Amino acid sequence: MTTTPEAPSAASLMTTLPGHFYTDPEIFRQEQERVFESLWFCAVRASDLGKPGAFRTVQIGRESVLVTRSRSGELRAFLNICRHRGARLCTQESGEVRRALQCPYHAWTYDLDGKLIAAPNLVKMPDVDRTAYGLVKVALREWLGYAWVCLADEPPSFEETVIGAAVERLGDTASIEHYGTERLALGKRVTYDVRANWKLIVENFMECYHCATIHPELTEVLPEFADGFAAQYYVGHGASFGEEVSGFTVDGSAGFDRLPEVAEDQDRRYYAITIKPTVFINLVPDHVILHRMFPLSEDRTVVECDWLYAPEVVESGVDLAKSVELFHRVNEQDFEACERTQPAMASRAYRGGGVLVPTEHHIGLFHEWLAGLLG
Repeated sequence: MTTTPEAPSAASLMTTLPGHFYTDPEIFRQEQERVFESLWFCAVRASDLGKPGAFRTVQIGRESVLVTRSRSGELRAFLNICRHRGARLCTQESGEVRRALQCPYHAWTYDLDGKLIAAPNLVKMPDVDRTAYGLVKVALREWLGYAWVCLADEPPSFEETVIGAAVERLGDTASIEHYGTERLALGKRVTYDVRANWKLIVENFMECYHCATIHPELTEVLPEFADGFAAQYYVGHGASFGEEVSGFTVDGSAGFDRLPEVAEDQDRRYYAITIKPTVFINLVPDHVILHRMFPLSEDRTVVECDWLYAPEVVESGVDLAKSVELFHRVNEQDFEACERTQPAMASRAYRGGGVLVPTEHHIGLFHEWLAGLLG
C-alpha cells in the first residue's frame, strides 16, 4: 500500500492549506456562500456603463448580478432574476436598453431603478405592490472608478474591508488616491480563462519567490524582485525600477508622463495591493493595472485585467503595446504556473499541503483569513 509521505519539520517552513481546499466542490460551494456572496466584490468599471440603460451582468458566487445605470445617472445593482417565475432577466453579458428591463419569458418589465412598471394584465391585479415585486437590490459602492457590490443582507464595512486593505498595504489612503484611478481611461482590457483555483492565483500574486524563475522581463525592470521578496511583504514599500530602466514597459523603455498627483517618492516605483477576495491593484507612475477575478468553479477562474492611463494618453491614440505587454507577459507566466500547479492539488503528495518559505510567510495570513470565514 502506498502512503502519503510525511515531510520533515523545519522551523523556517510554514504549512499551507491541504490540497483538497483547491479541488473539493463542497469547499468551493462554501467559499461561494461565505466569501464571494458575503464580502465586497469588484464587479465592473463604471465607465463601461456610460449612459442610462447600459448594463452588464457578472457572476458572483452562485448569483448572476445585473449592474446598470439609472435614468438619473447613478449605478444600480440587482439580482438578475425576474420576480415572476425566476427567469434570467438579462441573458447577455452586456448591452443597453432604452428605458426598461424586460423579462424575455413573460414580459414583466422593470424600470432602471428596479421597480415593476408593467406586465401582461397587471392592471387587473391592483393588489400587486410594484415596489415590493421589483428587482432584488444589491448593495453598491463606487471606488477607484469601479462598482463594488455586496450580496450580504448586512454588508461589512467598505471602509474597513476594502479601503482598509489599501491602507494596510500602503500605510494611508492618500498613497492610492494620488493615482486618481477613478479619473483614468481604459487603455486595454484582457480576459484570461485560467484553469486553476482562485486561491492559487491569489497566493501567486502575493509572493515573488517565483519571480526570478518565471518573470525575466519583470525582474529586469524591478531587480529587487529577483531576490524573492514581494513588494507586499513590507507595509508602504514600492519596488524600485532598475537604474537603467526608464519606464514600466516590456523593454524598460520610457512610458508616459507621470500621473499628475503621484508623489515624488512614488516615482520610479511599483506597488502591489491585494484586496481580498478577488482584486489585485498594481500602481506605477504612469498607469494603473487592476485585476478582477471571477471564480467559476473549484478549478476555473476568469480574470479580467484593465490597463488604465491618463485620458489624454488614450485619446491621443498613442501605441500602448510596450506598456501593456510587460504585465500581459507576467499574467501569462503566472497563470501558466497556476495551471501547472492545479492538477497536483489532487495528488496524495499534496494531501497534507505544501510549505511556505520565509519570504512567503505572509501568505499564511491569507490562509488564516479564509479558514476563519469557512469556520
